[in-house]
Amino acid sequence: MNEAAFDMQLFESFKPGLTSFCYRMLGSMDDADDAVQETSIRAWQSWSMFRQDSSMKTWIYRIASNLCLDKLRQAKRRMLPVDLSDPAVAIVEPNEMLPESSWIWPSPDFGENPEDILVRKDTLQLCFIALLQTLPPRQRAVLILKDVFEWSSKQIAETLGLSPAAVNSALQRARETMNRTQLRSDEYSKMDVDPDPALLSRYVEAFEQFNIDALVSLFHEEGCMSMPPFPMWISGQDDLSTFFALTRWHCEGSKFVWTTVNGGYPALAQYMPSKEAPVLVPWGIHVLEVKDNRILHVQNFINTKLFARLGLPAHLDR
Repeated sequence: MNEAAFDMQLFESFKPGLTSFCYRMLGSMDDADDAVQETSIRAWQSWSMFRQDSSMKTWIYRIASNLCLDKLRQAKRRMLPVDLSDPAVAIVEPNEMLPESSWIWPSPDFGENPEDILVRKDTLQLCFIALLQTLPPRQRAVLILKDVFEWSSKQIAETLGLSPAAVNSALQRARETMNRTQLRSDEYSKMDVDPDPALLSRYVEAFEQFNIDALVSLFHEEGCMSMPPFPMWISGQDDLSTFFALTRWHCEGSKFVWTTVNGGYPALAQYMPSKEAPVLVPWGIHVLEVKDNRILHVQNFINTKLFARLGLPAHLDR
């Protein structure tokens, strides 16, 4: 075999699954894309060493797994704002921001691939991604490959360089940790049921008109809003009302575009008035989680790079 014989077309068929694996491991599409790109390079460079003692798929995932484990060795745990701190006591405009590497970010769909049918949608919920990040990296890889991708213990052992007994032990510890860990994001997340489109429409209408009373009335009394990269988050209708009043100058005149994230979950892309041009520019991706047809949690992911990833326009006309 030689480098020229590397089957790039076959590698491309693995790409959606690889990307979804790396996203679950790393909690960031930027990091996942980097890992998949580096996997492609390393696979091409080391193709001559592939002895076919395992399938090409197992070999490719071994490279990707090792890259993810290397990345996670020095990385701090990514999380969501509601898991980092208690809600704000003083309601002010947020100014403290943490680095992008601190946060879990939503993902676009990974492309249509028959293999994706096996990958359960619930394992792309943001709260599930947050729970995964609490696991040691190797346990995380084992749990994803076994419980999400439904691989055999033998295949996982070959991929991660472990014995089948070590795989089963790591899987048991990982499942125990997942069942024991209590995160606030899990309590606030109801993403197993898509929000009622009529509720989303009322949210859009109230926000675009910036009718604070109408907007706040859509929330549960204990409803909340978080806004990574700001660690500050707001809980309760009174504090939400105060916060919306403080930020009126920034958000008034916004418009929304409907989109989906994390396996087809409905989301709203907010465009705000530009200070430099007569257009609306990207601001944040709103992911609404609901309970009893009222809003329990709005996660507003303020990261303009997400717009291009989701195939959204670079700006809107006013």
